[in-house]
Amino acid sequence: MEVYKQLSIFLENEPGTLARVCDALSENKINILAHNVHDSIDYSIFRCVVSDPTKAVHLLEPAGVFVLENDVLGIPVTNAPGALGTICKKLAKAKINIDYAYGSAAQKKGGLALLILKTDNMKKTREVLA
Repeated sequence: MEVYKQLSIFLENEPGTLARVCDALSENKINILAHNVHDSIDYSIFRCVVSDPTKAVHLLEPAGVFVLENDVLGIPVTNAPGALGTICKKLAKAKINIDYAYGSAAQKKGGLALLILKTDNMKKTREVLA
């Protein structure tokens, strides 16, 4: 389990905005490790964990992109039925609320994926899942 800097990138909800961000990251050799996109009527929030968050912020903010940074937990999980449920049960038993979760996909059954987790008590979450 590791603490990662998550970037919440606010984008206009129109075709091509996410593609431009992804291209800018790629051109600067910044890898997207896990991501999630949440939309509303006016904008989208692209939450992502990247290989170099500091470089990404310095790249995107001068281009007029609004970026927030938050600490999240990255938990390697097996790509198998019940893996996420086991984590959720442990947190529920400890009365820890999951604010949101997303992840990467493991390519092979039984391989590891990276679960990104934000809870209402990050310190206690680390203790419970250690």
